[in-house]
Amino acid sequence: MLATCKQHPVAEQVVLGKVWTGNDRSAWAEGFAISGDSIVAVGTESSIRSWIGPNTVVTETGAGNLIVPGFIDCHTHFMDGGFALSSVQLRDAMTKEEFINRIKAFALTQPKGAWITNGDWDHENWGGELPTRDWIDSVTQDNPVWINRLDGHMNLANTAAIKLAGIDDQVKPVMGGTIVRDKKGRITGIFKDNATGLIDRVVPEATEEQKDRALQSAMQYVARQGVTSIHNMDGYMDVFERARASNTLITRIYAGMSLRKWRELNEKIQKEGRGDKWLRIGLLKGFVDGSLGSHTAAFFKPFEDTPTDSGFFVITEAELYKRVKSADSSGLHVAVHAIGDRAVNTLLNTYARVIKVNGEQDRRFRMEHAQHPVQADFRRFAELNVIPSMQPYHAIDDGRWAEKFIGNRIKTTYAFRSMINAQANLVFGSDWFVAPPIPLEGIYAAVTRQTIDGKNPGGWVPEQKISVEEALKSYTIRAAYASFEETIKGSIAPGKLADFVVLEQDITQIDPSEIRKVKVLKTVVGGKTVFEQQ
Repeated sequence: MLATCKQHPVAEQVVLGKVWTGNDRSAWAEGFAISGDSIVAVGTESSIRSWIGPNTVVTETGAGNLIVPGFIDCHTHFMDGGFALSSVQLRDAMTKEEFINRIKAFALTQPKGAWITNGDWDHENWGGELPTRDWIDSVTQDNPVWINRLDGHMNLANTAAIKLAGIDDQVKPVMGGTIVRDKKGRITGIFKDNATGLIDRVVPEATEEQKDRALQSAMQYVARQGVTSIHNMDGYMDVFERARASNTLITRIYAGMSLRKWRELNEKIQKEGRGDKWLRIGLLKGFVDGSLGSHTAAFFKPFEDTPTDSGFFVITEAELYKRVKSADSSGLHVAVHAIGDRAVNTLLNTYARVIKVNGEQDRRFRMEHAQHPVQADFRRFAELNVIPSMQPYHAIDDGRWAEKFIGNRIKTTYAFRSMINAQANLVFGSDWFVAPPIPLEGIYAAVTRQTIDGKNPGGWVPEQKISVEEALKSYTIRAAYASFEETIKGSIAPGKLADFVVLEQDITQIDPSEIRKVKVLKTVVGGKTVFEQQ
């Protein structure tokens, strides 16, 4: 709603410039006024100037700049991202030799016995051969290694880590996971999905100081990308609560816990409530399957390159239904990871059953990733009000190799256009640490679908492209809906929090292929600048 010329108090701050508000009825404005941590007026330059008093701080953005609502990243592993910032960097290791040499160099900087974790490697960079412990044992003799593929569904352990876990070649299979072995039955060091728990249980937990430092690093990093709010998928509630108590949060957090801990979360909410505008709880994250890159996503038909394998579920359908039903009955917010078409279909069926049994309510079930639906399932997202929570950067990354795994099934892969056409409330995130927490990269990906190898200049599966404004909404007002916060954030409107970003250029007007190059000039949370380009 635009401000009028009626009498009103002066504002503490006034921001003038070209504004994309995110509001359907008035998508554009020339400025807004702020008092405290909230917006009090939005409108034309002349109407907003009337809010200026002798002590009002006035900010006028430059010609060509664009102001947008603060970006909301709907899917992060936020603490893992923070830890990864100070660990070995393997995402862009393009050869086996580079992979080994980076680990060797990093190991030389670590004290004897210190675990080497994170990494974010991608074996597709060097043709698809999975790394083994034999690659790295000789360069990591003094350090246990437990480094993850960038999708988080497959890890590599060296021999030191395997010995510390107390397992050997006789270890039994794990339901919902894979222990990769060579032709002689020897463990190669690769563990997938639930099998990663065999090593996870012996990795030392970070100290409180290390966790607090990782959180601060993560918040500062995403502030530089224009992110003002995140949804965290995996615990660390104590770390967030410490930061909230000490008033050191600069990023708003919607904190999730494991779906299997629904009782614990319900009890916590009964005692303490759901939090405030800085830290909110109520979200539960579950899993149906694994990932495409690890061949652990569950499909109806086998993978093209492994015709006897169609992926697998990491939970039984009966247990999934039981957990979702129980959590929903308690009024908790359920979000479940589903990637393969069989996993997507099964989760939609589960949600439909729970809705029928528990009755209608404003539950806003979420499906995290929703990468490969069958055509008939798109309409069900809107019918069931299931929010597809997707990560557009994955499309331009996976697009390099997805077709060799699933063939013609790519036509409904990362189907942003199909989701919007089906009236689904499509929201975007990064999946950081898995992918960069950079919304402008995500918008670029959703709009151009140009894969990161440069081989699809017209876009990979181009019929699934969406517009810049549609992508912006998925990072702002739609994203706020995904955490029940659309009344306090997600758009630049009177009464909403003063969370906004100043971009170097108007991304709705430039060549879409240039969007990823646009700089974030300033990030503001609650009226306070948390990042400014120097």
